[in-house]
Amino acid sequence: MNRRSRAREVALQLLFQRDHNPFLDRPALVGFARNRLGEPALVEFCLQLYDGVLAHQEEIDQRLSASAENWRLPRMAAVDRNVLRVGAFEVLFFPETPSAVAFDEAIELARRYGTAESSAFVNGVLDRLRREATGETTAAEASAGETAGADTAAEPPTESAIPSS
Repeated sequence: MNRRSRAREVALQLLFQRDHNPFLDRPALVGFARNRLGEPALVEFCLQLYDGVLAHQEEIDQRLSASAENWRLPRMAAVDRNVLRVGAFEVLFFPETPSAVAFDEAIELARRYGTAESSAFVNGVLDRLRREATGETTAAEASAGETAGADTAAEPPTESAIPSS
């Protein structure tokens, strides 16, 4: 595991802890990150992720809810929910991290800490969130749009095609 991956892991642990104890004080959080990571640059990156998720949590949660079909955030496993929050923060609000890296890191965290289905779930939700944020469509969505457009653009039947009575 590379060093920034480890910082993401600690940010996930802090967010998970916050889900269960929202009143944990800042010095305890910083101390936890320092004890786990050691390097000041990694502690700073970890806390940027943690603080960024909290600063944008309302919007992140709304977008995740919209992207996770048939799933409300409170019903998701706490690990999956917080992995998605970290990944969504990096994809939407942290341009220093390329989207592909944010995806890979989130999927790996889900694989490591979640259930057998977590990595696929995280991949699917983050992909949909990214597509919605960028206005990108999938091949299936584009194909469905072309089919719908073809129906509405059809020529009306000519007189020879209309049966006479």
